[in-house]
Order: sequence, then structure tokens, then C-alpha cells
Amino acid sequence: MIHSHETLVRAHLSARLGEAEQCRPGRQLARVQRTDRRAERLAQQARLALARAF
Repeated sequence: MIHSHETLVRAHLSARLGEAEQCRPGRQLARVQRTDRRAERLAQQARLALARAF
């Protein structure tokens, strides 16, 4: 389940990154990059929690 969640997050972020590059590269790109870092952090926390559960 975690893997599919990560895949959805990455797909969403990829789409957002494309939008940001087309519209306003500065501000939107920075926001997408922050969101990407947050998603990566959450995915790492989920992997760690899963590893601790086993």
C-alpha cells in the first residue's frame, strides 16, 4: 500500500512540476520542489514505520 501511495504522490508531483514549468517558473517551481521534498520525507517516514513494524 505504501508503494502505491508513493507512486501516486510522485505522479501528482510530476504533473504539478510540468504545470509549474509552463506557467510561472519561479514561484510555482519552488512550491512544487518544497512539496516534493515533503512527499519524499513522508515516504521515508512511512518506510521506516513499516520496517519497525516487522
